[in-house]
Amino acid sequence: MQTHSPKLDENGLRQTLRIAGGATLGFTVCKLMQWPNGIFFTIYPMLLLGLVPALNLSVIRQFIASSAYSAFIVLVIQGLFNHLPVVMVLISFLAFSLLFYQMSTGANFLFGASGVVTLSIQFNFASYITQGTSIYPLIISNAVAIFVSIAIAALMHTLFPDVTPRQARPRPVKDKQSIRHEVLLCSSVATLSFIVFQVFDLSDSVSAQAASVLILFSLCWKAAGLAGWARAVGTLIGCNIALLAQLLLYNLTEILIFPVMVLWICSFIFSRYHILGGGIPGVGFGVLTTFGILFGQSLGPGQDLVYSALYRFSSVSFALLASLCAIYIVHTLLNKIDMTRHHTYR
Repeated sequence: MQTHSPKLDENGLRQTLRIAGGATLGFTVCKLMQWPNGIFFTIYPMLLLGLVPALNLSVIRQFIASSAYSAFIVLVIQGLFNHLPVVMVLISFLAFSLLFYQMSTGANFLFGASGVVTLSIQFNFASYITQGTSIYPLIISNAVAIFVSIAIAALMHTLFPDVTPRQARPRPVKDKQSIRHEVLLCSSVATLSFIVFQVFDLSDSVSAQAASVLILFSLCWKAAGLAGWARAVGTLIGCNIALLAQLLLYNLTEILIFPVMVLWICSFIFSRYHILGGGIPGVGFGVLTTFGILFGQSLGPGQDLVYSALYRFSSVSFALLASLCAIYIVHTLLNKIDMTRHHTYR
């Protein structure tokens, strides 16, 4: 019996080209301009072009609003309450709650999703700023990355527009108990992740903290198990791809065109898997974000991402396991109360 591998339709191919081109262009601009925090310029185009297939005013407003929101929260926590740990934790929980509420209801999913990632990464970076440094370069870098990513997304949609109109994704229909459950579950685990990374002083583990938050995109325990496995597999593949890229490039990272070519090829291949999987965060998206983080943060002249790739996989694997345990415990506790019982439990 002859089997046929799945193929992209015309719209899927165009979106694959947009994701690969956008991530590569963001990386290139960042390296040419010698801007810090290359992770922002590589990952944000992946989020903007990979999670939403269209670009319109609503998408742009949500993306900008998520940046402004996370910058405001980080400035408040770092500037006013960095000496009050309990207040920091409470503000973090409330900030995450608003974002996960937007994701749970589906009204402004991109605002919530990009805000969660942005806030988590900035929390990690801002928490380890010393007295001799300032938080403002981080905020400015993030803001620049947001607007550069929007410009890149607009260019990609112009160069590779959809061939046929897309059907709008239906919003999820959930009862109030399930929404409360998802918001409390995800906000609690995200805040717990923030606490752990502060207590143990894990300044080099931004990838692990981001992974512990990305797994919450599933919003509930039953889907989190599958999401955790997909994230772990995606991380393993992404780290190995990054190691292979380093071996191929060797000392050619000094010449920008070579890492740019490798990044585009890898992004194109795994964007295809992401789109074939329905365009939702899965193995393909895990691979994309993994080597996107490694390329953006650890690859450049005089840098070697071998250690970063090996350390990333071990730290992310542990973070995913710990997050899944926390999700299960909080899920079980919330389901004991009628007001926060999830529909998948009944």
